[in-house]
Amino acid sequence: MTEAAHNPPATSASPTAQSPVARATEARPCWVEVSLTALRHNFRTLHSFVRPEAIVCSVIKSDAYGHGAIRCALALQQEGALWFAVNTAEEGAALRAAGIRGRILLLAGVWRGEEEEIVRHDLTPAVWEWQHLELLENAAERLKSTRRIAVHVKVNTGMNRLGVDLPDLPQLCEGLRSAPHILLEGIFSHFAASEVYDQPFSDDQVQRFQEAIALAQKAGLNPMLRHMANSAAVVTRPQSWFNMVRPGLALYGYFLPFTSVISRQPDISRDLPVQPALSWKTRVLQVRDVAAGQQVGYSAGYVAQAAIRVAVLPVGYGDGLNRHLSNRGRVIVRNDYAAIIGNISMNLTTIDVTGIAGVQVGDEVTIIGESASRKITAWEHASVASTIPYDILCNVSSRLPRKYTE
Repeated sequence: MTEAAHNPPATSASPTAQSPVARATEARPCWVEVSLTALRHNFRTLHSFVRPEAIVCSVIKSDAYGHGAIRCALALQQEGALWFAVNTAEEGAALRAAGIRGRILLLAGVWRGEEEEIVRHDLTPAVWEWQHLELLENAAERLKSTRRIAVHVKVNTGMNRLGVDLPDLPQLCEGLRSAPHILLEGIFSHFAASEVYDQPFSDDQVQRFQEAIALAQKAGLNPMLRHMANSAAVVTRPQSWFNMVRPGLALYGYFLPFTSVISRQPDISRDLPVQPALSWKTRVLQVRDVAAGQQVGYSAGYVAQAAIRVAVLPVGYGDGLNRHLSNRGRVIVRNDYAAIIGNISMNLTTIDVTGIAGVQVGDEVTIIGESASRKITAWEHASVASTIPYDILCNVSSRLPRKYTE
């Protein structure tokens, strides 16, 4: 069964009527399919792998890496997920409004002005400085909250982005002990390169995190939840599981390639059997013959060396198709690969279908996904575009309709 991402309320005239906008969205010749079956499988795979030592906090920030945070969160909740991680209070409030009852961790901390939303929606923010505590304390007093606000301290163990440095942690712990409306529930950190499985720096990060836990305990605090492992570390560093892990990319069916700092060789034996959950599809908009010597697309990005047959697709970089795939990427048409030719433009892309018989307007085209015997992954896009699959998935435009399959 395939279900559209958006189900607007029925009008009084007809219980099944859709708005003109919804009907137009349904009819768009470019869409994203998300397999909730694959998502559930991936969660179960990760959950089984770390149990009983740890629980899974599902990272669904940035609209679940382009998969649609609300629908993914609801499916994961049905599968038994108890924790979700997002970036901002806005993301967390949207999940609450959609019916997510589990715990929601805010990875980006507390931004001034959103502290009351955090309290109202029972969100769990990361904290790493005194100002965070002050904002939360003041919000709790203004709202006359009777429930203590659970927080997780983020510790900088070497990533050098967000987090409290180890020398400053005792002072932060002192502030936590003196904050009547705040409860230190957790402490966590983040790896810089956990996919390099024999990287000594990552071992150093684990050691620093253990020192941070000891400092908190010395200050009289005993955070119940301790977490550090992202998707790669779930596989490469079980010593970093502590009692909660935070997989993101693996939930959606991908891992960064595991490599050795010594050999620099990939090691696919470390992969877990997760399945890509997202497929991206479109349809042929026009087919034309192009004579030898003629150009295709902007700036003469491609010049035909012989007579070719070209199909035009209603998708481009405005929809999130990486422009670096111009003249380098490929798609699947009629269970065969077709090369992208010319420069990808904002809303249109041209492909060479010369050797594929019978291509016509309306044919389904797979940008990411698979057919009977062909497959294109976000990893392939990332490799061609010299980036990472996170970038490819997150940049698939949210204006494209999502269709969820069970």
